[in-house]
Amino acid sequence: MMASTIIDAKFVDYLMIFMYFAVVLGIGVLARRQISDSLDFFLSGRSLPAWVTGLAFISANLGAVEIMGMSANGAQFGIPTVHYFWIGAIPAMLFLGVVMMPFYYGSKVRSVPEFMYRRFGTGAHLVNAISFAVAQLLIAGINLFLLASIVHALLGWPLWVALIVAAIIVLSYITLGGLSAAIYNEVLQFFVIVAALLPLTLIGLHRVGGWDGLKDGITSAAGAHPDTIAPAEQQLNSWPGNALTGFTSDFWSIVGIVFGLGFVLSFGYWTTNFVEVQRAMASNSISSARKTPIIGAYPKMFVPFITILPGMIAAVLVHEVAQVKAGEAVPGGSSGDGVTYNDSLLYLMRDILPNGLLGLAIAGLLAAFMAGMAANVSAFNTVWSYDLWQRYIVKDRSDGYYLLVGRIATVVAVIIAIFTASLASNYTNIMNYLQTLFGFFNAPLFATFIVGMFWKRMTPTAGWVGLVSGTVAAVIVGIASEDALGSLSQGWIGISGQGASFVAAGAAFVVDVVLSIAVSGFTKPKPVEELRGLVYSETPREDLVDPDEAGRPWYQRTLPLAGIALVLVIILNVIF
Repeated sequence: MMASTIIDAKFVDYLMIFMYFAVVLGIGVLARRQISDSLDFFLSGRSLPAWVTGLAFISANLGAVEIMGMSANGAQFGIPTVHYFWIGAIPAMLFLGVVMMPFYYGSKVRSVPEFMYRRFGTGAHLVNAISFAVAQLLIAGINLFLLASIVHALLGWPLWVALIVAAIIVLSYITLGGLSAAIYNEVLQFFVIVAALLPLTLIGLHRVGGWDGLKDGITSAAGAHPDTIAPAEQQLNSWPGNALTGFTSDFWSIVGIVFGLGFVLSFGYWTTNFVEVQRAMASNSISSARKTPIIGAYPKMFVPFITILPGMIAAVLVHEVAQVKAGEAVPGGSSGDGVTYNDSLLYLMRDILPNGLLGLAIAGLLAAFMAGMAANVSAFNTVWSYDLWQRYIVKDRSDGYYLLVGRIATVVAVIIAIFTASLASNYTNIMNYLQTLFGFFNAPLFATFIVGMFWKRMTPTAGWVGLVSGTVAAVIVGIASEDALGSLSQGWIGISGQGASFVAAGAAFVVDVVLSIAVSGFTKPKPVEELRGLVYSETPREDLVDPDEAGRPWYQRTLPLAGIALVLVIILNVIF
């Protein structure tokens, strides 16, 4: 039996959605023709130009979490949410392109865990590969849950039916075309997403009376409900960001944002997350690989204007979201269990978009969720096939055998994601859940990477001990916090929400670094001659750069592009 729908779509809207899906599946069919071996399936044969991988890099991240999660944050916290972009993304993306990408690409590894294997051996590799695979299944569940929420809002289908249908659509084009299908679809999806969300921002701002009207609306709501809504000045200024971190102290809020988010979580995510790095690895040269995250940084810094702003507008313009912000329980929502901040974008679409534009917006959201889930699943099937199955379970078989294993892993991953989607449904703001996962999985990995890459004395034993201990430290902070792990959290320390995940990430990083240094003191390091291409001091400069790049114009060189992006993001931080 169908429930009532949030969105009242008409024939023209469904037509646009249908046309979009036809194109997506067509790309999958065309990409299938290019696949002759496992390198084609998992890494697109390392053949794609920088502008394609750069847009795919940012589109893979512009998934359900980025759009629904950041609009939820915008509705709940306001302008401080920009820290996830200008502090929590751009600096790390530039560092990845300038410093770390030459190691990944130059070593010709097929995955980030394989790099860990070359640097630290079996122990760290196994811990990293398993934890990464688990993380991708959990994050794919988030994307699938939000994808199903859209189907539920549009058609009124029960959530479990919507989950299965959404899963089948994503499965079909990844299984057909592998990473090439995912990447070419991500480039298409980037433009569809921007075309979908830009009208939402512009029409929403017009309805609310421009930027001044939005500020007035947020100020009056905060004044009417001071117990449940953060003060207006905290919502309308990015610094010191107390509304986002939950810290009362300005100083500790800034420390949490700069160290917990800007350094540990951000660098942990962007520099070691194979979902992102895989896109750069698919490029056609070391120069293209380095420019991939830097090209992605330019659109990334302007994404807040089409994700966070609509959330802020929804909190003023949409009655249901304003009630939730005031602390009231409102029936309905995309899950059917009550309106949450995650629903902000859907309700804003319902209230302000005319038919036709509504269909485009829905197609944009579906595109985003499929991009995110496809990125998770294509990264999972690579790590499962190469790093776990081939290395530890069934060795020395034909290339066609591992290609088949990858396709089977894709199907299994999507089925598991249907079940992990139920975990995501327990969080009213999906970003709380996601940042908790990043604190557990990415923060300790970044600590191990950064120490191992710049300190040749770090030993293989220290590699896996640091990873495990850092993850355990983050889990302990999550349990001790008020709500980072839902019902498992005990509330022993008074931190909650995304502030708790910043602290957990910081703890994971510090514990990992300290124990890695301590354990290295009494265990045996790898021979120096085995560290070329893995440790900065042991790698000749000519291995890290493309000799042809020096002769190109400035706008095709890595360092000038990175420098301009850094200046732009500093200007944005000063303005807001």
